[in-house]
Amino acid sequence: MYAIVGLGNPDKKYDKTRHNIGFDVIDELASQMGVQVNTRRHKALCGIGMIGNEKVILVKPQTYMNNSGESVREVMDFYKLDPQQEIIIIADDISLDVGKIRIRAKGSAGGHNGLKSIIAHTGTQNFKRIKVGVGENQGDLVNHVLGKFGSKERKIVDEAVRNAASAKNYSIKSVRCQDFFPKRFGATPIPINTSRQIRLTIRPAVRPAGR
Repeated sequence: MYAIVGLGNPDKKYDKTRHNIGFDVIDELASQMGVQVNTRRHKALCGIGMIGNEKVILVKPQTYMNNSGESVREVMDFYKLDPQQEIIIIADDISLDVGKIRIRAKGSAGGHNGLKSIIAHTGTQNFKRIKVGVGENQGDLVNHVLGKFGSKERKIVDEAVRNAASAKNYSIKSVRCQDFFPKRFGATPIPINTSRQIRLTIRPAVRPAGR
């Protein structure tokens, strides 16, 4: 089993804000998979479906962004997931232009409190993350990430979310970054270093006996 976790804040007032773009991608992916993400468990809204031949749980933590790790840890422990191989986090990134994505197999939180919480609760930085660009902060950081996109930006973001969540691009058996998302993300090519092909693999993990 694999977990795809989109980060965001649960209250209605945060819908469609920059910080909630992880929720947007999960909602679109769920729609394309025909899955309802409405079961309350693991301090999150969850839905289980299939991508290819693999079972996948879609997760929207309801802990608020800064405590996202509490939910991710519960999912990891309950399903006995290897965070390095079986968990993918989707989060916003203010260092990227609107509509760009950055895919990493591991790394620091980069100032993102949701990622910081996940690292603290899982005890590792070695989990895959897809960072979706929401534009550089031009003023107060809190107001920026909790603000909504302008109309022109929203069109780019909506297309980006549809492309990112395109279920046909989630070939879970063995996928390189280039295949995990389409070449175009909105109107901007995905900035991927092809000399360093991270495998967003989704393959059976070898588990220690008794785990």
